[in-house]
Amino acid sequence: MLILDKNSDMPLYMQIYHQLKEKIISGKLSEGSVLPPIRTMAKTLMVARNTVESAYQQLCSEGYVHSKVGSGYKVQKIEVKNFDKLYTNQIDFEKIVSQEQIHEQGASHIAQYNFQYGRLDISNFPLRIWRRLLNQVLLSDDIVHITAYNEKKGDLELRIQIMKYLDESRGVVCKPEQIILCSGAMSALGLVSQLLMQDIKIAAVEDPCYDSAREILVNHGYQVFPIGLENDGIHLEQLKTAGAKMLYTTPSHQFPNGIVMPINKRLQLLEWADKNCAYIIEDDYDSELRYNSRPIPSIHSLDKRGRVIYINSFSKALAPGLRMGFVVLPEELLDIYQANFSNYDCSIPWLEQKVMYHFIQQGHWNRLLNKISVTSKRKHDTLISTINDEMGEYVKIYGKNAGLHILLEVNNGMSEKELIESAKKADVKVYPVSNYWMNLQRYSNNMVLIGYSSLSEEEIVLGIKRLSSVWF
Repeated sequence: MLILDKNSDMPLYMQIYHQLKEKIISGKLSEGSVLPPIRTMAKTLMVARNTVESAYQQLCSEGYVHSKVGSGYKVQKIEVKNFDKLYTNQIDFEKIVSQEQIHEQGASHIAQYNFQYGRLDISNFPLRIWRRLLNQVLLSDDIVHITAYNEKKGDLELRIQIMKYLDESRGVVCKPEQIILCSGAMSALGLVSQLLMQDIKIAAVEDPCYDSAREILVNHGYQVFPIGLENDGIHLEQLKTAGAKMLYTTPSHQFPNGIVMPINKRLQLLEWADKNCAYIIEDDYDSELRYNSRPIPSIHSLDKRGRVIYINSFSKALAPGLRMGFVVLPEELLDIYQANFSNYDCSIPWLEQKVMYHFIQQGHWNRLLNKISVTSKRKHDTLISTINDEMGEYVKIYGKNAGLHILLEVNNGMSEKELIESAKKADVKVYPVSNYWMNLQRYSNNMVLIGYSSLSEEEIVLGIKRLSSVWF
């Protein structure tokens, strides 16, 4: 007997189809069994004949039954052994989907005080302005471009705005054709990795460094060499002996340690690159966010020999969910790019590019940066002062005065894992640092990463107080 739920979102014919299929698979309807005539089934279930016919036709198309004029719909021979496996996989798939949703909900289940790095405060996103500019583009004559493939390197007008901004704020002097728009900084690094992989086999990274960047290099076949850090940044002597022809670095606010590389070391890095015909990949990821001093010029601004590949994005100030970044290639690499990637389409949707063009061109980007700098500095200062008041001499802070995170070394006898687990019991989430190291022997195993951009000042204070109560 079939049972139909007329209030269900599932169409009636699909309910009939599923129940009959289950009976065939389970063997309740054996090979050669004839399904009730359409008219009879429709009358029994009190549905239209078309509904039953649609269900029967679906079973036919999938091979469960065979239709022959004068003989009705007969159940086909099913290899039960194999089909049991297939059917089980379907059930497992549903479980997997369900478990994945639970996992995602768990991952996105925000602890009451979640010190997550890279998650921004939605109240800072210029939603009203973004909506207005979006409507402006949708109603403009430019909208015809949405139905076409456009500039391969990205919208020219946007690249010109980025060129002007980089010149004014970071001292990066370039031409629009050197700028390639990518869906985030790591997408840009992936492009650079492909660009250089034929000529370069060994890549150096800071140790610790951003793990996604390291994985991208490894996945592109590079031998990745970890270089330790000194108080002022990368250990130059280790770099000189590594044999690398490429270095990925985050000099404006080393990730995750927060070291700001001084001008002398930047010049020494350029000297190394020039002598070794090597490239420096400068990820300038949150260079705008400095709180007690002016930003240091980018390494690119000091480069006279075309040895620096500059990467940045709009993720840390505007929104990581927009997936919008860019790379500035040295002119000597443009021919290689043109030969190998000239047919690659830009990975950022055209509509977002045009909105971003107007956002920068009308001055909203600079105003947003000023706003973010002020609010982030207040949160940063609140975080540091609260840590000092609550934890004092028992902790050491790394990476102050810049960016959107700090590292906290906790000297209470707990390991990294114990620090995170004890914080979790207090409904506070802090994050591991160990995954950023290649050489774990360099890591003290008593640190956590604390991001503060998504929390209010009040939440920062209350969260740190809870950490202090469970750690000390």
